[in-house]
Amino acid sequence: MPWSNQSGGGGGWKGGGGGPWGSGGGGSGQPPDLEDMLKRSQDRMRQAMQGGGAPGWLVFLAAAAGIMIVGWYAFFFRVNPDELGVVMRFGEFVRQEPPGLHFRLPYPLEEVELPKVTRQNITEIGARTVSRTGGFSSSPSSDLRRESLMLTGDENIVDVDFVVFWRIKDAASYLFNIKDPGKAVKDVAESAMREVVGKSAIQPILTESRQQVEQDVHKLIQETLDRYKAGIQIDQVQLQKSDPPDEVIEAFRSVQAARLEKETLQNQASAYANKVVPEARGEAERIIQGAEGYKQQTVAEASGQAARFLKIEEEYRKAPDVTRRRMYLETMERVLGGSDKIILDTKGGVVPYLPLDQLQRSQSGAAKTEGGN
Repeated sequence: MPWSNQSGGGGGWKGGGGGPWGSGGGGSGQPPDLEDMLKRSQDRMRQAMQGGGAPGWLVFLAAAAGIMIVGWYAFFFRVNPDELGVVMRFGEFVRQEPPGLHFRLPYPLEEVELPKVTRQNITEIGARTVSRTGGFSSSPSSDLRRESLMLTGDENIVDVDFVVFWRIKDAASYLFNIKDPGKAVKDVAESAMREVVGKSAIQPILTESRQQVEQDVHKLIQETLDRYKAGIQIDQVQLQKSDPPDEVIEAFRSVQAARLEKETLQNQASAYANKVVPEARGEAERIIQGAEGYKQQTVAEASGQAARFLKIEEEYRKAPDVTRRRMYLETMERVLGGSDKIILDTKGGVVPYLPLDQLQRSQSGAAKTEGGN
């Protein structure tokens, strides 16, 4: 039967649990002979009655108890909290039973499989870990290079070890649609990882794309198992290791170091450019703004001078003599205003005058001196 090959299913009389003859089965996997049991019971009752060792009512109670025990295990089975009872009648699936005590027809009419539907199973590809205190160590005990060595999309070889966590989603599909669920998960997971790695370059797999690889492999495994109707739910795909092969790992490390140095120098150059370029742009903007201000100032002054000249010309046309004399006086005032002057009269003599500006400067200087004392 296809369900007799399930590993870890935990159910049925062949699995040692839920059979009509107890939870041990004696290791033979076959139920005891009812005729042989009844014959032995009759022999014991006959010997007891002939020997007079026990009263008849006690023998009757013992026989009744034996029949009840045999009937209990023949007609009832128990499903543990982490299990699901899958009942088969003449080898055909008929129903599922939740945890608890349930009735069934005796063997060989009905059989029961008890897969552990809540237990999380672990499938490792590329390495096998050793159990320590109920857990799993992260260091592989044996590296299976046939599984872990894979070819990338850029024709490099990468050594990938990963773990698949899965559980039973549909007990009937799990028992009857695939022969060996553990091996099926392992083969599908390895195939999915090789497909995803084969479409990617080696550098992202070794560095920033590990999480994306896990998500892609998870999705591909689930889609494949759903097409097979395997009744399996993939909980997580976890990369344990993604490194170059041991033979070339030193060369890859040198390449990584060179690439890191390249990125460092590029970052330093970018930082320098980010500092210098804004300063240069600011200086250029300052010069442009200064030139623009000088331009506006010069144009405004020129426009003012032109307007002034036009006004003077207009006044000159009205009174040329007056305007000419006023322009002469204004020019002399501007020229002689800031220079030392000696005034001569028409006869060549020096005209005395009072230098009021010098007197004002001397008075203000004397006042500052007195205030300082």
